[in-house]
Amino acid sequence: MKRLVSPILLITILGVSTLFTGCGPEPRDPKATKYTSAARHKATMRSYKVLGKRYNPTYVEVGQVMYGISSWYGPNFHGKQTSNGEVYNMHARTAAHKTWPMDTMVKVNNLVNGKSTIVRINDRGPFVRGRIIDCSYTAGKEIGLDKMGIAKVSIEVVGFAGKVESDAAIARQKREHTQKRIVLSNFGVQVGAFRRYEGAKVYQRKYSGMYKRYNTIIRRFDDIDGAPLYRVWLMGFRSEEEARDFKAHNYLEGAFIVRN
Repeated sequence: MKRLVSPILLITILGVSTLFTGCGPEPRDPKATKYTSAARHKATMRSYKVLGKRYNPTYVEVGQVMYGISSWYGPNFHGKQTSNGEVYNMHARTAAHKTWPMDTMVKVNNLVNGKSTIVRINDRGPFVRGRIIDCSYTAGKEIGLDKMGIAKVSIEVVGFAGKVESDAAIARQKREHTQKRIVLSNFGVQVGAFRRYEGAKVYQRKYSGMYKRYNTIIRRFDDIDGAPLYRVWLMGFRSEEEARDFKAHNYLEGAFIVRN
């Protein structure tokens, strides 16, 4: 299909104000999960300082691994509020991590006895040198921490917000470089705009094949006369800076930054 509106012309037609707003329905905030509100996600991803040391929360992707020491926490914290706003339940399979996002699903492997468990990050900590994760009582017990106290472990990102990817799916994503990531930012890059939906679909297929790491979506906006305009957006950037770097390094003429 013939492209009717170029990205460059779109800026002139719609004006700068349309980069961040439109006449279509407001999409659901992607930062919120059933466990953690959007505001909590934002708050827990800010840089913070504990005992004189600064920590900078980071984004992660499925298959990412870290090695260190695991500890556990139980009765003394049971019933108290965690970093994501939940009430800590020592009998649930949760954990604290200093920098990984809330609701990241993590497989904890005890490298001493070979036992493993899967936990969901809902708290910050442990703030002890060398320790990378603090398991809940139940999760810790499953890998023998109730008897050992601490243990050398590997921790692997296996999913997000309650959903766990299978070993086979993670292996395939690594081979194809299509690992799922937790993305708490709603920045994207607009790569095209069309009056006809069919034209937008052609671009969606094109960019989906070229950039599998990102999610290519179509958003409909209506102009002042009610005529539809279909925008093609690449979403999944972790920050505005990442989106701008992507645009600059991929020579996307006429593309510009948007927010979903």
